[in-house]
Parts: sequence; structure tokens; C-alpha cells
Amino acid sequence: MEELLVVTTGGTIDKVYFDDKSDYQVGEPQIGRILEELGVAFRFSVIPIIRKDSLHITQADRELLRDAIAAQPARHVLVTHGTDTMVETAKVLAGVSGKTIVITGALNPAGFRGSDAEFNIGTAVGAVQSLPAGVYIAMNGRIWDPLKVRKNVTANRFEAAG
Repeated sequence: MEELLVVTTGGTIDKVYFDDKSDYQVGEPQIGRILEELGVAFRFSVIPIIRKDSLHITQADRELLRDAIAAQPARHVLVTHGTDTMVETAKVLAGVSGKTIVITGALNPAGFRGSDAEFNIGTAVGAVQSLPAGVYIAMNGRIWDPLKVRKNVTANRFEAAG
């Protein structure tokens, strides 16, 4: 892998908690800091495209994301995304050819102790380097085909669709 392109869209992985407001808001992308702290042995660049909860990502946002990824020379792309609609976004990104695109996120904000963010990012980094061109989802320690996975909101995990 010559260089990893990281594209961020917001979602829970980047949420921060404001005590004075008692709510969460999508903050700065966390993945660059995480990759630096982990001391990864590859070059990467981070391009923030959207900063939204995935429930607020529109079809136009997905097309912007697809076009931005397609316009970049990088063949290996990791996308951070909110978990609620990452499957829908993955289906739109399937139109990008010649790239390995892995989408990941977190069920708990990266800034929280015990967050799954680092584990999911690590899984995604391994996947993006070893899988053939296509679009994949990396969540809960597994690599998923976007056409065969769904988020189980009640259990708060990803599982086989059907």
C-alpha cells in the first residue's frame, strides 16, 4: 500500500460530549490522531468531506463522497462513517471502480474509554491492504459485504442480513 486515503464523514466515532448542553455533537475527525498514536508504518492523508450524524447524510452527500473518492489517485481508501446508514453509503460507493474501499465507524465515540473505534479502525486498515478492489464494511471484528449485512439497532452490532 503506497498511501492510505482516509475520508471522514462524521458519525459517532467523531462525536464529543458537551456537559453544558447535555448532548453530543460531531467534532473534529479522530482517525488521524488515532493512527498517529498507534504509530502506523504507512503514509496516510485525511480528507474531511462531511461532518454529520449518518442519519442526516443525504443522497447528495453520498454522491459528493463517491465523486471525491473517485477523483483521488489513491487505490486504498478508508472511510469513517456513522453506523446507522453506512450500508446505504457503501452501496453508493460500489460505483467506484479500481479501488479498495473499507467503511468503518464506532458504536461509541472514539474519545470514550472502551470505545470500539480503535479496534474497528485496525480491522479496516488490515482489510483495505489485503482485499481486492471493491467496497466493504469493517465492524465488530468482521469484514462484511454491504449487500449482506445490517445493523441490529437493538443489539447494537452488525450482523448478517436476512
